[in-house]
Amino acid sequence: MKNVVITGSTRGIGYAMAVAFLEAGCHVTLSGRCETLPEATIAVLRPYEGKYVYIPCNVQMKASLQNLWDASVIHWDSVDIWINNAGQNTPHKFLWETGESYTEKIIRTNMLGMIFGSQIAAAEMIRQGHGAIYSMEGLGSNNMIQPKTILYGTTKHALTYFMKGLAKELEGTGVIAGRLSPGMMLTDFITKTPDGEPSDVVSDKAFRKVFNILADKPETVAAFFIPKMLANTRNDAQIAWLTSGKAAWRFMTAGFRKDRLI
Repeated sequence: MKNVVITGSTRGIGYAMAVAFLEAGCHVTLSGRCETLPEATIAVLRPYEGKYVYIPCNVQMKASLQNLWDASVIHWDSVDIWINNAGQNTPHKFLWETGESYTEKIIRTNMLGMIFGSQIAAAEMIRQGHGAIYSMEGLGSNNMIQPKTILYGTTKHALTYFMKGLAKELEGTGVIAGRLSPGMMLTDFITKTPDGEPSDVVSDKAFRKVFNILADKPETVAAFFIPKMLANTRNDAQIAWLTSGKAAWRFMTAGFRKDRLI
């Protein structure tokens, strides 16, 4: 039985992974910026009472992430898997149209939050003698440049470099680092702006066509990720859902697919 901590796990892929870990028999610490989980979420998680705990956490603050670790250890005695999943997006605008607040938030969440979390998890896992640290890749990790998303892409490109470097520094410590590559998913990142308003991206016909061919629901991706993480012992592993081969096959068979997400 593994003890797992996931930042940004109240919705989207983070929440889907939390549920999948619970279904696999793990202990899970969910976290987010709200003080408590929504009542609807608590109701869904009722079958797992005693197997999960919710700890509020603002990943932009290192002390808050340290508290997330410390509180998790109090509950589970140790942390076997730490996942940097919390992420921030910006409005779908050109760089020079993006406000200072959005710019600062995406850097502090996607980069500093991931770095702070990795620093804490690495130091604590080395002390306990074992553990695995994973971070969530995204658009930009593979050098793809998409106009009006380059701030997000920059943070994910940096994340990939950072995690590869972290894996190298962890060699011989008993702790491993890896990356999760989910591909395109139907989450609030797509359907809503950072302010919670409906996103104008989904009204773009070209985007909708590609998205409906390549994207999946978070639950589908989580079901793939969790057994891979639980079985993985290799440092610097990339666990990738949407491989180039799978993407090519989906384009070739797009005319036969009936499922549409947006």
